[in-house]
Amino acid sequence: MKEDMYSVEQVAERLGLHVRTVRGYIRSGRLKAVRIGKQYRIAASDLDALTGRTRATTGTATGPAEVSSIVQIDGVDRAAADRLGTLVLASANTGHDPANPLRVQTVHDEERRRMKIIILGDPAATAELLHLLDAVLNADNGLFDREVNDA
Repeated sequence: MKEDMYSVEQVAERLGLHVRTVRGYIRSGRLKAVRIGKQYRIAASDLDALTGRTRATTGTATGPAEVSSIVQIDGVDRAAADRLGTLVLASANTGHDPANPLRVQTVHDEERRRMKIIILGDPAATAELLHLLDAVLNADNGLFDREVNDA
């Protein structure tokens, strides 16, 4: 059971897209790919699925459930938002199933001193990230210390 595999360059040429666009599709999860060394390889069936040439499948091998979560945190200045965003993104990008990446987006509204964290992923990975976030937000770690000593 041999399946044709394409490079990013070949897929870009077939679809009339720029190579960076194809890589963006891969990173966002829109196009499935396997990383071999420093290069991605795309299966013909995955390329067909992107372009709509195949029949829709029911369910996936990893499970049919996906969780969408939005966490809103009030009273966050830019420095705390940057630190928290780095922590959340680093956690999301490590130790999870590469076939089902945890997708995270952070937004900080400086005027309202509010941060939102949007999480999309399988239930277990999302729960793990939310647990980490809860532990960080409820710990006495100085993340939200705003008092500055003027001496």
